[in-house]
Amino acid sequence: MKKALYPGTFDPVTHGHADIVDRALALFDSLIVAVASNQAKTTTFSVDERLELLRAAVGDRKNVELISFEGLTAHYARQRQVVAIIRGLRAVSDFEYEFQMALMNRRLVPEIETVFLMPRGKYAYLSSTLIKDIARFGGAVDLFVDKVVARKLREKLGQTA
Repeated sequence: MKKALYPGTFDPVTHGHADIVDRALALFDSLIVAVASNQAKTTTFSVDERLELLRAAVGDRKNVELISFEGLTAHYARQRQVVAIIRGLRAVSDFEYEFQMALMNRRLVPEIETVFLMPRGKYAYLSSTLIKDIARFGGAVDLFVDKVVARKLREKLGQTA
């Protein structure tokens, strides 16, 4: 069985992330969606909350494992014996950072490939940061995230429905 790892902050998970999950499942037998716990990043949602939101957004897919991890993605990928690390690319602006990370991961774990997947065009502009900005200023995010995610985001930001 070919298993892949899709790591990310997922703060919060968007329809774009869910689309990447679906695309990865079409290529691999199973997928680990891994919430990164990064002390250097300030997140809106805790790791447990992000896992809860991922369960709501993609938890119904077969052959998907939702977990959290700390440390280097490359080391975690080796530990979980995956054949690939999945990374989403929305625009050219993502490429340079993702390319550097892929090259470093190749150096650290040469046996694991990085696979770049692009979301459908309708999700290409989505980012968790943009979604939080829209919600923070009272805008509707229901078209961009699962309804549970939208509700939790409004609650977290002190917004009403």
